[in-house]
Amino acid sequence: MKNVIFIGMPAVGKSTVGVVVAKRLGYEFIDTDLLIQKQEGRLLKEIIAEEGNDGFLAIENQVNRDLDVTHAVISPGGSVVYCKEAMEHYKSIGTIVYLKASYRALKRRIGNPRKRGVVLKKGQTFKALYEERTKLFEEYADVTICEDECKIEQTIENVLNELGAL
Repeated sequence: MKNVIFIGMPAVGKSTVGVVVAKRLGYEFIDTDLLIQKQEGRLLKEIIAEEGNDGFLAIENQVNRDLDVTHAVISPGGSVVYCKEAMEHYKSIGTIVYLKASYRALKRRIGNPRKRGVVLKKGQTFKALYEERTKLFEEYADVTICEDECKIEQTIENVLNELGAL
């Protein structure tokens, strides 16, 4: 297996699960939101405020599309599914794992999405964003892991079991 790429909504646990999965596989862990912040010298919410959603997505697409790694667990931001080049790149370099959680569980975890650097269109609710992205996550996923009713340890085991089956 070349790489493992986690996709899913903010607060689904991509980074938390990803770090442990990387350790268990002996892989490097990469959080592309941190790469974006390093490249731009700004926080995600600052980039979105200054560049707008389209500007942020262009940066996100470029950073994810240009990532050249092997034997890595990659955790991109939830909005990466809007970045066609980045997602095609990920399909070609690894297995895409969709960490799925219910809207209710995510709403409870995330609090205020804007403070977290979530890309929302003007007037868009978190619920509408969830519904819009869920379709894209399902389209790109090679593997879907449902987290509802699972503790983090069980989610990690479920991911590792699915990856072992590939």
